[in-house]
Order: sequence, then C-alpha cells, then structure tokens
Amino acid sequence: MTTQPAGGPHYSPFAIGGGLIFVSGQLPLLPGRDTSLADAPFRAQAEQTLQNLKSVLQDAGTDLTRVIKTTVYLGDMADWDELDAVYGQFFGATRPARSVVPTGPLHFGFRIEIEAIALAAKGAA
Repeated sequence: MTTQPAGGPHYSPFAIGGGLIFVSGQLPLLPGRDTSLADAPFRAQAEQTLQNLKSVLQDAGTDLTRVIKTTVYLGDMADWDELDAVYGQFFGATRPARSVVPTGPLHFGFRIEIEAIALAAKGAA
C-alpha cells in the first residue's frame, strides 16, 4: 500500500489488496494540490481528473486498460453528456463498468470526482 507524506490528507491515493487496486477519489487538482480549475469549464475539469487517475494508476504499477470499475461523482447531472464524451475519448476501447452519482457541490467547488478499481499487476499483493 502507498502512503501519503506527512502533512498531506489522511488517506492513500491507492491501496492494493486481493489482486485489486483501489484508487481514491480523484479531483481536477493540478500538481501541488492547486485548486485553480474550480472555476474552469467542465471539460477541463474532467480531463484533469482523468489525467490524475491515470497518474495514480501508473504509480500503482498499472494502467487504464486494467480498470474494471469507476464511480464518477457529478456536481450537476447536466454535465452527463460532456462527461460521456471525455470519458469515452480517454478510455478508448477499454470499457470499465461505471456508476455516475449526482452529488451537488463537491470539495473546493469542483464539478467532478472519479474513483476506480483496477486489476493489479501479476505478483502484486
């Protein structure tokens, strides 16, 4: 399991167990926990969130092709169509199971958060 540096949030970006990687909810944060995308258009937020998901998966030793389930939290269901377009471009031929949950406002005023479950590399815990 990975750990967060001291002073960071009290959770791990991912945990590995039972041959699976559980990725914590990813927000459209820029490096350094920069929240400046909070006022950005939905597409920019969705693209950054998916890039952050990809980065965490790489840190966990896997990639998008091994994602088997995502949960997408949307601040506004009016963003559904744009989510579906960006998500489809991002995942390409990979089609993980997906749930979309309407939430109302998200942390920092963001409009999207995504968590995922992926298959761990062979030999991982």
